[in-house]
Amino acid sequence: MALFITDECINCGACEPVCPNNSIYEGGAGWRFSDKTALNGNISSPNGNSYDGDAEQPAVSNDFYYIVPEKCTECKGFHDEPQCIAECPVDCIIPDENHKETEEELLAKKVWMHG
Repeated sequence: MALFITDECINCGACEPVCPNNSIYEGGAGWRFSDKTALNGNISSPNGNSYDGDAEQPAVSNDFYYIVPEKCTECKGFHDEPQCIAECPVDCIIPDENHKETEEELLAKKVWMHG
């Protein structure tokens, strides 16, 4: 499943640079599928949704750092554990119960984003 940053976030930004999928953004900042991935132009996600990979998407949170569930793979295929959780000084990153995925789905999403 994807990860989620709670409202206990202190906006330190320690999580953002360690994400291999560039799925973490500062509060209020828009995001793109194409940010540091191989996804450009018209794309179809592994679950069949269509997107413009280059179009800016609205911020998930305006108040604190957030994780884009469509890009989060819990670092599967890159690291043994989620790097954002390891770096967070206030332990505010938790599993996102609204975005449950199997390890196979997370690995497929990693391949989809990075080839």
